[in-house]
Amino acid sequence: MTDQNVVSSMLEISGPQCSIRAFEARPAAAGTYPAVIVIQEWWGLNDHIKDVATRFAREGYVAIAPDLYSRQGNKVTATPDEAGQLMMNLDKKDGVADLLAVVAHLKQASGVNGERLGVTGFCMGGSYALLLACHSPEIRAAAPFYGEIPPNETLKKLGCPVRYFYGDEDGWIQAADVERLRTALRDLGKASDVVIYKGLPHAFFNDTRKDVYRPEQARDAWKRTLNLFARELK
Repeated sequence: MTDQNVVSSMLEISGPQCSIRAFEARPAAAGTYPAVIVIQEWWGLNDHIKDVATRFAREGYVAIAPDLYSRQGNKVTATPDEAGQLMMNLDKKDGVADLLAVVAHLKQASGVNGERLGVTGFCMGGSYALLLACHSPEIRAAAPFYGEIPPNETLKKLGCPVRYFYGDEDGWIQAADVERLRTALRDLGKASDVVIYKGLPHAFFNDTRKDVYRPEQARDAWKRTLNLFARELK
């Protein structure tokens, strides 16, 4: 569907090892906007993630979705086995390094307020969204969805508010780790929270997967994400 209020394009960003392919969506109206990095699930930079980035652009953000499989040939898959292999082949240090290159790009990009950068991500992308918030002081707000929780030593480096989303029937992320995150956020004294939805599976935000998508809670999580970013980035 064509959206006259949004312009989108594919970009190539200079990375530490290779060019990082990325999808960008931004408001069509001229101006300077805060930016949100949208990080993919293990499937790759697919149409769902591009759609999420486009939604952010409609809300007044420059949204950029980098392809974290750029080092692996920009692969996209719908097969869980291949997705798992792609994710395992991506060293976390390399993923973070590529995301830091995206941050550096946004700091100097035309039409972007480089002092107002946020990050969100889903599944694998939720893991990297939280990691990026621990590794980049430029990130002002993070909204990870059902991602892995890094060690407490890493969490101590968090420099921004976090709103973490989780379904308590998630088969991948352990509830004990989510409680550990809640405790760490409280101890850090950030304006952060953990949102837990009862009875929800992993990937409940993905509206292309009818087996797990939960529209009511996905709408609530979207609203809470926008509220966080409006508070911290606008």
